[in-house]
Order: sequence, then structure tokens, then C-alpha cells
Amino acid sequence: MENEKKEQSFFGPYNFTAKIPLGQAIPLGLQHVLAMFVGNLTPILIITSACAAMSDAEQFAAVQVSLLQNAMLVAGIVTLVQLFSIGPVGGKVPIIMGTSSGFIGVFQSVAQVMGGGILAYGAMMGASIIGGLFEGVLGFFLKPLRRFFPAVVTGTVVLSIGLSLISVGVASFGGGSSAQDYGSVENLLVALAVLVVILVLKHCSKGMLSYSCILIGIIVGYVICAVLPLFLPTTGVTAEGVEYTKAWVLNWDKVAQASWFAVPELMPVPVVFDVRAIAPVMIMFIVTAVETVGDISGVMEGGMGREATDKELSGGIVCDGLGSSFAAVFGVLPNTSFSQNVGLVTMTKIVNRFALACGAVFLILCGLLPKLAALVSIMPQSVLGGAAVMMFSSIVMSGIQLITREPLTARNMTIVSVALGLGYGLGANTAVLAGLPQAVQLIFGGSGIVPAAFVAILLNVLLPQEKKEENA
Repeated sequence: MENEKKEQSFFGPYNFTAKIPLGQAIPLGLQHVLAMFVGNLTPILIITSACAAMSDAEQFAAVQVSLLQNAMLVAGIVTLVQLFSIGPVGGKVPIIMGTSSGFIGVFQSVAQVMGGGILAYGAMMGASIIGGLFEGVLGFFLKPLRRFFPAVVTGTVVLSIGLSLISVGVASFGGGSSAQDYGSVENLLVALAVLVVILVLKHCSKGMLSYSCILIGIIVGYVICAVLPLFLPTTGVTAEGVEYTKAWVLNWDKVAQASWFAVPELMPVPVVFDVRAIAPVMIMFIVTAVETVGDISGVMEGGMGREATDKELSGGIVCDGLGSSFAAVFGVLPNTSFSQNVGLVTMTKIVNRFALACGAVFLILCGLLPKLAALVSIMPQSVLGGAAVMMFSSIVMSGIQLITREPLTARNMTIVSVALGLGYGLGANTAVLAGLPQAVQLIFGGSGIVPAAFVAILLNVLLPQEKKEENA
């Protein structure tokens, strides 16, 4: 009996439904939150800034804090639904949900067309409500559409997701591409220290130390950044003579100024229904459904060693869509599966639902306790980058595992090669699409995920199936 308990304790984090101690679940869930926290808030900061730049900035200054607070609350709630499901809503899969960055390009276009301001942002919310409902309906019809998503297609999508995130991870490794001291020795050393701690704990320790390697690495990064000001200057001067604060500096003032408790505000921005926003956003919801299929396929392959079932994919997409509509009611951009956390699951193999639920509860608390949220939000990009480069590369490996589930026939090799070469290549190099209509650029430009998925699906339909050898 004692040996059984020890065995269950050891394998618990690698089992989706196993019961594990709260003291073990909290740190394992917390590292998921730290991996996605910045990415969850960044799209809102970008879009509100774009809308504010075209209108009265003071209008958005009043609501931006509420929107960020709501983003954390919504991400936590939708994640719980994805983990446990409510009827057909939720795939019961180890996925963390959060604010999607895939809609940034389309929403920036909507802001330009509608002149920015609260009106444009409200139109984005109206389009998100309708688009989310549309994706939810699409999820119910996934089973007859599943034949369009064999392992070679979903594997290619997962592979393109990983490839698109590697550059993001490297940018964070250098301190964030927008930082004045991007690529400085300090930023690189901080990120390298985090990466080394993660590698040592992951492969040279056992139990909780190994399970929590990402969290411990990030905490070490915080400590290093807190100590560095004792030895190094915290400010620098640009070539133009402008003084700036270095990217690795922790902004403790932000934590001190944040309140302890705040109730999230429902509909902080009036919802507007405008066809100029609805049409392009509806198309993007089809795209995000394909990405969600890729994410769920990747997390099930990388974390649980098997393909996702029809029920898991259908429930996941329905949650993705309805969760986005729910988010829009709180003024938050569409919610979708977070590829960063797919990489974390793939790397650690920890899929325990209770652990991930603890992370979701922490997100909800961040939505209610701004001071706690501020503590996480001050994490330097180089600290995140030290963990991200390994996590994102793990997604690439999940894609390769999915693709190689089936024999690498000439047909499958062609699908992967053309989808990555033409599809991902065009999407990752947006200048090539400059002569095409703006709508096409918005949908197919940027990350490369969408065109790679489109090409893979198209080739899977058009290329004839190879005949099996009769004597095989």
C-alpha cells in the first residue's frame, strides 16, 4: 500500500485526473501563469494604445486598468471550463486559455477604418461576440470535418506554431525587442542563468524540484534582477542623449501603487455591432479554430502521448468560441488556447488538471487582487525569455512527433514541405504579400501559422492518396 501511494505521488503530475497534494499543485500551476501572463495582457495594451492614438487618450486611460484586470479574470474562468467542461463546452484537455494575439492585425485595421477611440474598440467587442458564437457552432460540427485534419495536417500546424514562437522567445531572451538595451550583456546573462537553472533542475533532480523547474528558474531570475542594482547602474543613455531604465530592472513602484482588491467591471466599453468589424473578425475565428486544433493536438501528443479525440477537439473549439464571446462582455479581446503553455506541457509532461486549475484560480485572484497581478506583471522579459526559448522549441518537437505518427510517404513529405516552405514562408515574410489586397495581408500575414494551415489542408484534399502495397 505504501509503495502504491509513492507511485501515485510520483506519477500524479503526469496524470490528467490524478489527485495530487495542494502544496505540489500550486507551484506547478503557478509556472503556467508566469509563462503566459505577459502574453495575456500584451494584445490589450497594443490595441488600446492604437485606439487611443487616434482619439482621446484620456478615455482609454480610465478603462485600460479595468480591461487588464478583466483579462486575467476571464482567462482563469475560461481555463477552468476548458479543463473540467460544462456539458459540451470544454475539451477536458490540459490547456491554458488567454487573450489571443492572432487578432492584433485585424483589430488594428478595424481601428484605422473606424477612426479609433471607444467606438472602434466597442465594435471589436461586438464582432468578437458574434465571431465567438460562430466558432462555437463550428465546434459542434467538427466530427464530419475531422477528415480534413489528419496527423500530417495538425502536425504541420503545430510545427508552424512552434516556429513562429521561437523568434518571440529569442526576442524576450534579449530583454524584449522594444527595450533600449535590447541584447545587452546583462539581459543575456539573466536569461542564460534562468535557462541553466531550468536545465539543471529538469535533468539533474527528481520530484518537486524537477516538476517545478520553470517556476524555480523564473524565481531565480527575479532574485538576480533584484540584486543586480547593487552592482550595476539601472539606467542608460541613448545615442540621442535620452535616459532610459534598463529592461532587467524590477519596477517595484508599480506593485506599491496597485490596490489590494478591486471588483472587475462588466462591459467597461459600450458594445457596438458594425459590419466593418464583424466581417474580417469572422474569418479570423475560422483561423483560430484551426490553431486550436493544432494546439490541442500538440498538447495531447506532447503531454499525453496520443492523438486528440473528436470529443476533445470539438469541446475545445466550442470553449474557444464561447469563451471569446464571454470575454468580449468584459471588454477583453478573444480568448484562445495559449501555445506558450502547450510548450510548457510538452517540455515538462505535466498534464495534471488540478495543478493547471490552481494556475487558473491564481489568474482569477490576479483579476481581483491588482497588487498580486502587478507583482507578476513586472517580470523582466529576459527572465521570461530564459524559459521561453526551450518551451517554444518543445512545440516544434511535438509537431514533428505528430507528423511522424504516420509513415513519411512522398505525399506527406510534399504536404509538410510545401506548407512550411510556401505557406509559413509567405506568412512570416509579410513584405512578399504587399501587392495583395489588405484583407488578404491581414489574414495570411504575420505569424505564418494561417497560410501554413491553409496550404496543408488544401494539399491534403487535392493530392491523391497513395495506394498501399497489396503484399504489405
